[in-house]
Amino acid sequence: MYKAVRARLCALVCRVRAARGDTGMVTSEYAMGIVAAVGFAVLLYQVVTSEVVAAQLQAIVKRALSAGA
Repeated sequence: MYKAVRARLCALVCRVRAARGDTGMVTSEYAMGIVAAVGFAVLLYQVVTSEVVAAQLQAIVKRALSAGA
């Protein structure tokens, strides 16, 4: 049974791969992806290092440490 399911899945994957016209991203798509990822990383860094978030994280840690006492 396992071999039959595996064979059908492999055949399906091969058909999907063959149906796609392009096989990968071009350099400009990679560049846009990198720019978007860096922008998201900068935004996330700004949010995590803000005073409000730092205070909330400290409160959570303090609450967690004092819960066992």
